Amino acid sequence: MKIHLAVFVCTFGYIGYAPVAPGTIGSLAGLLVHAGLRWAGADPLAEALVIAGLFAIGTWSGTHAERYFGGTDPGPGVIDEVVGMLITLYLVPTSWTLAAIGFIVFRALDVVKPFPAGRFERLHGGLGMMADDAMSAIYGNAVMQLLVWSAAASLMG
Repeated sequence: MKIHLAVFVCTFGYIGYAPVAPGTIGSLAGLLVHAGLRWAGADPLAEALVIAGLFAIGTWSGTHAERYFGGTDPGPGVIDEVVGMLITLYLVPTSWTLAAIGFIVFRALDVVKPFPAGRFERLHGGLGMMADDAMSAIYGNAVMQLLVWSAAASLMG
């Protein structure tokens, strides 16, 4: 029973079994979670708690799912992409344009895995699965904050 729950959580409700680009589909699911939080009026603390909670449950489920799938950071495991999108868009103003840009930025960084994100994959179990995407997403959030800041600065004069 525990392994089935872990796989369900790690694949984010089996979304990770998408036949094409499961990581991209998982990132789109993250966009939907982000939109749902913003639509519900979640404040930054609530968003941070959701991110922390999903990171923790992703670490647990990722550890068990890696055993189930027989390898590290299994392709169907997409809860890390969901969390990555939430981190990338954390404290970014709500807009479809910024969400789309954030999606592209995160996907690019998740593929490139800038230092030290690539090294975080080596961490044991689900922590490695979650940490590399979280680090890429922290870079993504920095990019988004710079974009918002530079857009605001250019409007000011």
